[in-house]
Amino acid sequence: MMSVLEINNLYVRYGQDTDINAVHNVSLRLDSGECIGIIGESGSGKTTLAMSIMGLLENRAQISGSICFEGTELIPLSEQERDSYRWKRIAVAFQNSLDVLNPVISIGDQIGECLIRHLEMEKKEARARTENLIRMVGLDPSLTAAYPHQLSGGMRQRILIAMALSCDPDVLIVDEPTTSLDSVSKQEMVRLLLDLQQEKGFAMLVISHELPVIAAMTSRILVMYTGNVVEQGGTKDILHDPRHPYTRGLIYSSPSIHPYRDMWGIPGEIQITHEQQCPFYSRCNQRIEECLREHPVLEEVGEQRQVACLRGGIVTLLAGSGIEKAYHTKNRRVKACLDCNIEIKAGEVAALIGESGSGKTTLAGILSGIMDADSGEVYFEGRKVTGNSETAKPEGIQMVFQDPVSATNEHLTVREIVQEPLDILKKDERAERLQAVRTALGQVQLPYDDVFLRRRGHTLSGGQRQRVAIARALVMNPKLMIADEISSMLDPSNAANLLRLLKGLQNIRGFSMLYITHDIFLTRKIADKVYVMRQGRIIEQGAASKVFDHPQEEYTRLLLGSATV
Repeated sequence: MMSVLEINNLYVRYGQDTDINAVHNVSLRLDSGECIGIIGESGSGKTTLAMSIMGLLENRAQISGSICFEGTELIPLSEQERDSYRWKRIAVAFQNSLDVLNPVISIGDQIGECLIRHLEMEKKEARARTENLIRMVGLDPSLTAAYPHQLSGGMRQRILIAMALSCDPDVLIVDEPTTSLDSVSKQEMVRLLLDLQQEKGFAMLVISHELPVIAAMTSRILVMYTGNVVEQGGTKDILHDPRHPYTRGLIYSSPSIHPYRDMWGIPGEIQITHEQQCPFYSRCNQRIEECLREHPVLEEVGEQRQVACLRGGIVTLLAGSGIEKAYHTKNRRVKACLDCNIEIKAGEVAALIGESGSGKTTLAGILSGIMDADSGEVYFEGRKVTGNSETAKPEGIQMVFQDPVSATNEHLTVREIVQEPLDILKKDERAERLQAVRTALGQVQLPYDDVFLRRRGHTLSGGQRQRVAIARALVMNPKLMIADEISSMLDPSNAANLLRLLKGLQNIRGFSMLYITHDIFLTRKIADKVYVMRQGRIIEQGAASKVFDHPQEEYTRLLLGSATV
């Protein structure tokens, strides 16, 4: 298929005294009749990219690279030459219709102005064409006499589309076409654009932060962050299996895609970085030192799939394969784990669900190294887990157990309980250890004054002791936390508060989590991935939304159904 628009190595920089690019080394190819989506947070460079294509950047903008339309290089063209392409060959439907439309000129005159200027139509012909355009976008032609403030937001957006299509362009850029519209109007707008594209055959670039709109309209996606394309590929592939931590954060922040989950945005704020480092470094949960020294470029990670990450995309943190474990009693042999395979990625929350006695805690013990498997292997960050190799060091694996009373010594003070791992490792000076204890207690929303630090374990409530146990794990700054039925002994209010606290900590600190539970409702709130365990076997696994909405196994359906009783 022939490309109508091809961009190569595009850079845009505002001002003379800055080395920060608003658009950094962006390349894309848009084929005839194709629809590509561009997604990213506000400030990611999406609109600047669109304005670059249109040649509508401010005078102070410095632009380099290539923007080629049907073989013609656009950047070197004079303003007059560039104007011959605007609207007739490439058009844009802007967002913020009230800002774009002139409040003191009628709708008909504003559309007519485009026709008269770019197609050199006579006024009478332009008037007739305007009425047809308004009719084309599903509005009454009588609206030609109306003024922008007399129309609803959805109607104004349709007028902008009519204006953009007035000269039958080959490429249409739509910038946030559904922003501020109600759900019905959004659906109508998407349907309208798709119908018009099918009828007229133009190619389309859709800029939006609304992922359902992108999913419905586009075949490919570019994911932008601070002017950089960090991932690109097929729309379905990216939305169902994001490879870049930033892309995953965007998708997990969408309530339309994950309606049952608590929403947690990407932690931190966009920061301007130097070109020599990864732009996502400050917000990434799998960053390494190399990310401070090198700017990643897009590399192939699959068929028609590219990601800009020095680690090749989201990495696997823990992988267990072929895990088997049996307990021997006097009269029989009980198989607790049978050929279990599990994988947890960096920054991911995986849930292990099943009935009591299904083998969940045994599997967790083996994954952490607390227990030995009869067969099978577990790897953490590529290292084989043996004994306490990963639990007895910082930035490893920490486990929070079901019963905080038996997991913490009731005769020790709060400070001694939380600080004990640091004391054993002789990590840092005593003052630094104490500060780490206070910080961890504050993060689990417990007091950290001297009075509370001197309290003994037996004087705390169940909820407080569980939070102390979590704080004890946090001082080791784990990359993986295994939480084994941590809320099962708490009342519903404390259980909900504890789980939300833990998920908040996971989101902010970026550790991965294996959440073991039989509570389906709580799992649905926090899990990215679900493993279903029965009689020692993992019988079903997949994305949480897929497992909960379309369970494949009868046992899984039974488990989900019993949760409503």
